[in-house]
Amino acid sequence: MRRREFIQLIGGAAVGWPVMTQAQQLPVPVVGYLSARSAEVDAPMLAALRQGLADAGFVDGREVRIEIRFANGQYDRLPALMEDLVKRQVAAVATGGGLVTAAAAKAATTKIPIVFVVADDPVRFGLVESLNRPGQNLTGVTSFQTVVIEKQIGLLGELLRRPIIFALLVDPRMQETESQVVSAQAAAIALGHQLIIERANSDNSLNAAITDMVQRNVGAVLITASPFFLTRSKQLIEQAARHALPTMYWRREPVDAGGLVSYGSSTFEMYHQTGLYLGRILKGEKPANLPVVQPTKFELIINLKTAKALGLTVPPQLLARADEVIE
Repeated sequence: MRRREFIQLIGGAAVGWPVMTQAQQLPVPVVGYLSARSAEVDAPMLAALRQGLADAGFVDGREVRIEIRFANGQYDRLPALMEDLVKRQVAAVATGGGLVTAAAAKAATTKIPIVFVVADDPVRFGLVESLNRPGQNLTGVTSFQTVVIEKQIGLLGELLRRPIIFALLVDPRMQETESQVVSAQAAAIALGHQLIIERANSDNSLNAAITDMVQRNVGAVLITASPFFLTRSKQLIEQAARHALPTMYWRREPVDAGGLVSYGSSTFEMYHQTGLYLGRILKGEKPANLPVVQPTKFELIINLKTAKALGLTVPPQLLARADEVIE
């Protein structure tokens, strides 16, 4: 090879090296996931969120990276966990665990886009300006659990086929609690049931609430949306079995684990939508212009094995309406 040709070859290669290095070092966007719950509980939520991101063109570990923070039911940890994500300058944050998590995220930043999943009206609680035009840096998904409570009480009454004493288990730290109580009281009166309210936000108060239910001969329990209750699903399922308490949950995961029945919006649908919104934000869209999504699918899940263990015969018409029967 001639000297001039050799120099040209080396020179051409030198030009190409910085281009290749730059392509290899293109930064991968990082999004945060902040949850009031735990890693074990949130596995299906994260799977759905990752699927939504992938459907939007962002595969976790390839086109995007997720920084995950769990409060494990300790809500007072949420501000510090969110502040850590802010310091890491994540491109966006998804929140799980209701208004308590979304509020902590909102308080930490007015710039980083936030996509929330909440159980009540985000307008009434000041997260967004309206459902169609959220404004500022937040949007997300709401399941409107307060509206669903009437349906849940009706389904439990249909399952037991008689007027009963209901216990409504609520987490007093959740902003949604009082609106859930009002809705449940109205539904119980309309359907001829008696309702008592049990409040719990710690292991001790949860044990005390269960003891009180047993002493008052409660006929069924309705557990409201709460990250704390979801992290205590195993305990709640065990206590319900021990004391023969038919229990309704607001989402399917506890029923998959041995609970009796659930009625609520689809976990997959909500968190898949969250992933889709994260993808759209990463592509340049603003949260202020992305409408808050309301659920289109509600699931009735019945665990027939648990029903039999409780001595319950599920009415055929109720089984026919179930989206899934676990046997």
